[in-house]
Amino acid sequence: MTSQTSAQQPIDSPFGATSTASDVLDGIDLSGRLVLMTGGYSGIGLEATRALAAAGAHVVVPARRPDVAREAVADIDDVEVDTLELADQASIADFADRFLASGRDIDLVINSAAVMANDYTTVGPGWESQFGINHLGHYALVNRLWPAIARGRGRVVAVSSAGHRRNGIVWDDIDSARSYDKWRAYAQAKTANALFALELDDLARAAGVQAFSVHPGGIMTPLQRHLPREELIARGWIDADGNVTDPSLKSPEQGAATMVWAATSPLLADLGGIYCEDCNVAEIISDDQTDAAHGVREWAVDPEQARRLWALSAERTGVDAFAASS
Repeated sequence: MTSQTSAQQPIDSPFGATSTASDVLDGIDLSGRLVLMTGGYSGIGLEATRALAAAGAHVVVPARRPDVAREAVADIDDVEVDTLELADQASIADFADRFLASGRDIDLVINSAAVMANDYTTVGPGWESQFGINHLGHYALVNRLWPAIARGRGRVVAVSSAGHRRNGIVWDDIDSARSYDKWRAYAQAKTANALFALELDDLARAAGVQAFSVHPGGIMTPLQRHLPREELIARGWIDADGNVTDPSLKSPEQGAATMVWAATSPLLADLGGIYCEDCNVAEIISDDQTDAAHGVREWAVDPEQARRLWALSAERTGVDAFAASS
């Protein structure tokens, strides 16, 4: 076990599951800091944008629907919206080129945009969409923006999910060519988010950049838009009238807390590559702990799988900011 995975143990954090993004930023001054926030105009991403801007940050929100994004953030000062489609590698390259041409540094990156449990579709040259958007889109974005991120010497946060605990990377059928299960594909994509942060932290450490992955918690947001109402009821998330009934679900403000905490907390200054939940470092749970309510599976903090995924991602996207030094 490497030093990164051995660091996968809870620390003495003053925050927890009920903390909000504003709570964890209390007393933290982000004036003069630039935050790149995908998904920053909806759900927990919008609440993170609001809290980060209130702490003084300039927040750049790349958006698939820029008009909708501008309307959503209209009441928040110091937020900039640009066009980005994470399903389209050309769009990612165009956005990165525009940003790099501005000459600005990026202090913090939070990869919050995601699609969950949608019907089978592909993006790019036949990539399963959840893997292609949630992982490959963010992988390419960070690698293309690396010069600005390296200058900022800050943190990159990949928003994973407890959904990763269902299964890891399905190496022999990543694009679900043989069969498609929406939850298996989601679990794979969220495992990929965690493995991405693990390997990025290792590669970026020499440049003074840290990376973390987080489970924000269960929250009712537009992320559930692909789930039929009947499934939401069957899972106990809502009742027949659409009211949220699951007491374990967080509010959007609480759901935004762990990603913001991972991006800014001084308690994580000597850590990196770790998976966080409830504003703390999560414990590793073994395969036989099938009923565990918290924790991270071993396959999501496995350095060998992280390196393998990075190599596959570089091959697929044609982008690897660290190729010359690896």
